[in-house]
Amino acid sequence: MKYLAIAFQLCPLFLLGLIQSATASQPPNVIIFYVDDLGWQDVQIEDIDAPCPYETPNLVKLAEAGMTFTQAYSPAPTCSPSRAGIITGQHPAKIKLTHVDLGKIPAGRATERLVAPYLQSHLDLDLMTLADAMKQNGYRTGHVGKWHVGLTATSYGFDFVNQTRGVHRGMDDRTKDFATANHPTYPLSKQKYPPLSKNKPNGISYPFDEVTQSAIDFIADSKQEPFFLNLCHWMVHWPVLTRNGELLEHYCDKFGFPFPPEPGDMTREGQQNPYFAAMTTTVDWSLGRLVDFLKHTDDPRSPGKKLIETTYLFFTSDNGGAEIRGKEIISDNAPLKYGKKHPEEGGIRVPMVVAGPGIAGGIRFEGLVNQLDYFPTILKLTQSSIATENFDALSGLDISPVLMGKSQTIKNRSGKERTHLFWHFPHNGPLAMKSAIREGDFKMYKRYDTADDELYRLYQDGQRLDLEEQNDLAKNPEFTSVVQRLAAKLDSDLAANDAEMPYLNPAFQAKKKASARIASSSFHAADHRATLTVKKNGPAIKEAYVIYGRETPDLPVSKEQQKQKKRLERKMQRRGQDSEATQDDHAAELLGMKYPATIDPDAHSIRAVIPKEISAYRFLFVDTNQFLHHSEIQLAK
Repeated sequence: MKYLAIAFQLCPLFLLGLIQSATASQPPNVIIFYVDDLGWQDVQIEDIDAPCPYETPNLVKLAEAGMTFTQAYSPAPTCSPSRAGIITGQHPAKIKLTHVDLGKIPAGRATERLVAPYLQSHLDLDLMTLADAMKQNGYRTGHVGKWHVGLTATSYGFDFVNQTRGVHRGMDDRTKDFATANHPTYPLSKQKYPPLSKNKPNGISYPFDEVTQSAIDFIADSKQEPFFLNLCHWMVHWPVLTRNGELLEHYCDKFGFPFPPEPGDMTREGQQNPYFAAMTTTVDWSLGRLVDFLKHTDDPRSPGKKLIETTYLFFTSDNGGAEIRGKEIISDNAPLKYGKKHPEEGGIRVPMVVAGPGIAGGIRFEGLVNQLDYFPTILKLTQSSIATENFDALSGLDISPVLMGKSQTIKNRSGKERTHLFWHFPHNGPLAMKSAIREGDFKMYKRYDTADDELYRLYQDGQRLDLEEQNDLAKNPEFTSVVQRLAAKLDSDLAANDAEMPYLNPAFQAKKKASARIASSSFHAADHRATLTVKKNGPAIKEAYVIYGRETPDLPVSKEQQKQKKRLERKMQRRGQDSEATQDDHAAELLGMKYPATIDPDAHSIRAVIPKEISAYRFLFVDTNQFLHHSEIQLAK
């Protein structure tokens, strides 16, 4: 069963009492406004050191109306695991989805001792999602924008799906191919919006954005049911560009660039990329349009109230900011260390604001919070119930008492205060391949390549101390007990979540242990049985899996075929259906997933029966010396 029906056993959440709020008579609506790659210092609500030059007035207004979480974190330093974590409420380590390389065989370099685990091609369909839970409790569910955890959002409990990129699509020439009033896809708005300037005292026009409009249309169509909307912008992810010529001109003037900008990479240090600035303000414009619609639209289920009075809005980003790509300097996370793809503060600390009925405005909460907390919190805010088994699987904590001003600390169901958060990122080579734990003032890292620890003291006595993570205290005798305590907690969390660790790389030139070597691989068409053997004079097989694939996974596709495929995907996703690219059938759900293979008693051979609808496969196995291996793709015929 995908999840247990609430008719059987209700979770303890239901027994904790109901929140008294302005929406006590009707379940409130919920919106998650999720931005891609927006850093902690890329908005005007977290200014420390140099002020943020990117203008985000609508987020500032939202913060004035709600609660800002100054030490908020994403579940991971990259996109897919954070999205999977927020939609399932389970830690990425627990659901074995810890990076974006879904369905890709990890290929270790000859210079790298370790190799990352294999990640399945899509989020496990047996996991309960937040959309499933909301539907189960009478909500209409919608997803708009980026999905990026495999298949499409229609497979995970959403009634309405539009995975369009909206205005954030590639351009032939980012210096001049701007939208016009009569543009067939991105016509400029007649209404003017901020920023205001000496040259544009009445504001500027913005290109049509299907992501924003689709979200508003979904809300408008949700009449008699409460709604849950997962609104996920593709901005401010690469490519760094904008179709808003007036907005780009505004930032070129602000940063001292000519307009139109000269072709080539933006290489000025710091937060001075006018394209990125324009993307950030465009996302803020989208937030403003959404909030404005809520303010001026009646809630059909609550006479006399506007939707803004009956809707909770969660604003945040999927991971820390991206700082550089090639020669292009995108933005700057300073004073935080590193950025996206790193578990350091710059890769996981994110802006976060929550507003809605019962939440006091202008409040700043300094405690540790994680997006994994959204699932149990939304259940509580909406007075929703799920089966105990599903609720017990959640990794986050209910933060509604903090939101409602009833508590100054986040506590678990036993009433114990949260002490720490942890992350697991066994990817991206030696520098980034780490697990991390944050407790109080300290942040500690478990480095897998060098098999040692790092320790930093971010704060002391409530004041910033080493937010830059420059002074490693791990080898300082004064902090030995801190390292030991945090290491024990981190190891305990990793074990409790069955976190998959990096493996030894059989291609590593300087390896000190022997690795298994494949001797033969065969397929028997009569009974669809696949077999693989390794050489007897090497390590035995410890774990074994089979991965189903396509017969011609690397077949070149013409540009016209690519265009036709993209057009069909956009059309199908707007209708809330799976695209042809995912082939909404049983075979598509099998492709790229990892299934146990049988290890023969000699431990040097493995076998698996391949389903008839599968045209190709490969084996993945771990030998007794902890090397990760994969066979070449084999045809199942």
